[in-house]
Amino acid sequence: MGKDEKRRLFRLLAFTSQQISRMPATEYQRSFGRSLLNLRRDSAVNSVDSASVTGGVGGHELSPMEAELDSFQRKVAERFIDLNASGCEDLLSLEWVGKLLDSFLSCQEEFRAILINHRSLITKPPMDRLVADYFERSVKALDVCNAIRDGVEQIRQWQKLIEIVICAFNNGGGGSSQRPLGEGQFRRARKTLIELAIGMLDEKDSSSSSVSSQHRNRSFGRNKDHLHHKTIGHFRSLSWSVSRSWSASKQLQAIGNNLATPRASDITATNGLVVPVYTMTSILLFVMWALVAAIPCQDRGLQVHFNVPRNYPWGGSLMSLHDRIIEESKKRERKNTCGLLKEIHQFERSSRLMNDLVDSVQFPLSDEKEVEVRERVEELGKLQEALKNGLDPFEKKVREVFHRIVRSRTEGLDSVGKHHGSE
Repeated sequence: MGKDEKRRLFRLLAFTSQQISRMPATEYQRSFGRSLLNLRRDSAVNSVDSASVTGGVGGHELSPMEAELDSFQRKVAERFIDLNASGCEDLLSLEWVGKLLDSFLSCQEEFRAILINHRSLITKPPMDRLVADYFERSVKALDVCNAIRDGVEQIRQWQKLIEIVICAFNNGGGGSSQRPLGEGQFRRARKTLIELAIGMLDEKDSSSSSVSSQHRNRSFGRNKDHLHHKTIGHFRSLSWSVSRSWSASKQLQAIGNNLATPRASDITATNGLVVPVYTMTSILLFVMWALVAAIPCQDRGLQVHFNVPRNYPWGGSLMSLHDRIIEESKKRERKNTCGLLKEIHQFERSSRLMNDLVDSVQFPLSDEKEVEVRERVEELGKLQEALKNGLDPFEKKVREVFHRIVRSRTEGLDSVGKHHGSE
């Protein structure tokens, strides 16, 4: 290792050590600090001119480039610490997932600025290959965005069914002018609730669970088989933007395939630029994984290898969120769900209670039972309205993520192409 290269390695290690010292001193960061000192001692300290660094690690003055990379890491950490601070009641809600997408868009914009500011470096080996690799992974994320938007459309179909149930019981305005509920209204509501229950089943579970659902509702006779095939066919024949053989689980695996933590030699060879590329790739993978976890889409699967070192300032919070989402998916009431979105869970629970109530009524209907039915209808109405108000802004953000990825990739490829053309 030449003298200049050793001096540069020392500066990068000093910069990284100073960056980590700003974060709360977790056990992971303490151990990383020890390994960092060992690495510096073994490969640089004994032969680097001490005059090149003022004040050692603690007093090292960051260069503009180092300060920019340090700022990016700190901002990413702040965003994921904030996301991880959300309570169980907020995690995986439409509002929380929207906040996650906002964080991704902010990180993407700052990452884009880094690439633009250091264009002369990213067009040279090995950075040109690393940046191109990130863009290839981001292209795979576009299919996930399309599948998520289709999942949003599927949720809207469920909303329409809920509207039918609500309209079936809201037959005469409010107060004393309401007419008594009749058997015809219950038959219409029951049929729609069965259709909704079948549509909300996870595809992998639909074949077995729908049979038990039909068996429980014998009142439809021969029509129940027709209803099952018609409903499943309807939800699967929505205008999917991806092919029928497409798999969300496999797409996530493709995005994260061979994603490796940068080594010290990689950091040295790229002047530290490999770190934001790795950071942005990890964020991309996590955001797409969280979307697949929350929203119904084709061949969902959460078993994707995800292991970010917690010594990165944002690593601990991101892995904590990953673990929390996995734990949520393991809950008994969430195992067969088509999506972990909180609003979907509330929808499933409320519609199931409504279905049980409709199945249990006997005529003539008692005043007490009618009041209970109307209360359930009111609850469904509130959930339906909240979901309706939240879906449009969420879909808009998914669309924005899609277009931002496309724009960033186009700019990056154009930049590399112009540089090579000028040579």
